[in-house]
Amino acid sequence: MTSSEKYVPSAREQAFLDTVENVKYDRESINGLKPFLNDKAPDFVKDFYSQEELEALRNLKDTERDVEARMPVKMTRHYAELAQNSAPIRRLVKADPSETESLVGSEDPGHQMDYSPVEGLLHKYEMGLMYVVSTCSAHCRFCYREELISRKEIERGDGTVAKKGLAQIPAITAYIRSHNEIVAANGGRHPESGREKLREILLSGGDPMVLTNSKIAEWFSALAEAGIESIRLGTKELAFFPQRFDASFMAMLDSFHATYPDVGLRLMVHFNHPDEFLLKDEGGNYIMDEMGIFIWHPATKLAMDSLVKRGWVTIENQSPLIKGINDDSDALRIMQRAIKRVGAHNHYFFCGRDIIAHEAFNIPIETAWKLLNESQKGLSGVETHARLSITHYKGKTEVAAVTNGPIPGVPGTENGVVIFKILRNAAKAGDRGKVCIVARNPDAIWFDGYADRVIYDEAGLFEYSRVTAAPVGSKA
Repeated sequence: MTSSEKYVPSAREQAFLDTVENVKYDRESINGLKPFLNDKAPDFVKDFYSQEELEALRNLKDTERDVEARMPVKMTRHYAELAQNSAPIRRLVKADPSETESLVGSEDPGHQMDYSPVEGLLHKYEMGLMYVVSTCSAHCRFCYREELISRKEIERGDGTVAKKGLAQIPAITAYIRSHNEIVAANGGRHPESGREKLREILLSGGDPMVLTNSKIAEWFSALAEAGIESIRLGTKELAFFPQRFDASFMAMLDSFHATYPDVGLRLMVHFNHPDEFLLKDEGGNYIMDEMGIFIWHPATKLAMDSLVKRGWVTIENQSPLIKGINDDSDALRIMQRAIKRVGAHNHYFFCGRDIIAHEAFNIPIETAWKLLNESQKGLSGVETHARLSITHYKGKTEVAAVTNGPIPGVPGTENGVVIFKILRNAAKAGDRGKVCIVARNPDAIWFDGYADRVIYDEAGLFEYSRVTAAPVGSKA
């Protein structure tokens, strides 16, 4: 099937799709700085910016440092109300001139488009990632997908320049089937990458939860029919607008599970700070019940409970560590404890990516490692499953250890070392588990901060060269 052909659901798919109900949601979102600059912002967010802050942002309009050209301003009423009693929440969605003081960074972080065989699909690891929408209910200022949300044109590996396109069901399902046929014909491994079949897909963007129930259902059922064994949905909607996880959405999940009981479903949720889901008193302290258990925001708890009680849905939280938002070991400890307490899981914490303007948001890699390790002191083993990851161009890489003292007899280790380990290798699977050891640099916020300090690099992190991108529409 080519991307120009219309996708025709199977009888089983159509029967499932006929059960889905769409509901209209009023997120009361504020879009852009214009309402604030023109003094037309709704009352619940009127004082979000001071006049001095607005004037500073106004002076940057239509210049190279225009903050909205880098990342559009957007927030929901629910999130704006949380922000009234939370500096980290305000920092997360509030535009600031510091964002564009340095515009250093990659227009395509991680060279993602080098691994896009079909428009809207990244097939970089064992799983595939799809861009199914290019916006969210609100916009994180540090967004890893700022080039997609801002609809920027980027240069791809083959030299062409274009905006990132969104995935379409006909082309995606055709690619999955074609790729898996090649794998099957080669004894279960792809002849070039050495990978097994493409069996897991992540719906991403943007946030798929801004789509209608029926559109999400169309993706779920089409992927299941194409042979996908596990579907992930990446979302921050539990923080931005938890009311989206209502009875109609849960009914869609139930119907999907009844129709495709062997297809796994994982929600990759995105809480950055406990202020996004825990109640606080007027003094800014978290409220606990008589047993000392943190009390959740009612709407968020209702949504989380509705998901968790469906035992066939797995909920995993992951978050980058961002300057001024969650670079606080106490906040990270509380977040990990509270998330596990309600039946969800702590998956990854990330060092910041090399997005445009990343210097305004990223904290040093070694600081991130220390923060996470400090946060996990006092937590139980099941509460501390999250690892610290940083996405190198070559693949997802764990910051496995930071030492304080020298390695006897090894020059360059006098102040300690950082040990990186490949968790998921792009293109080919064979380098998983290989390590790279570099001498410490407490100021390094990206790999280039260690370029002159490499001690041992079996992983090849500092010998990386870009791959030749597979042309869009290729068969495998």
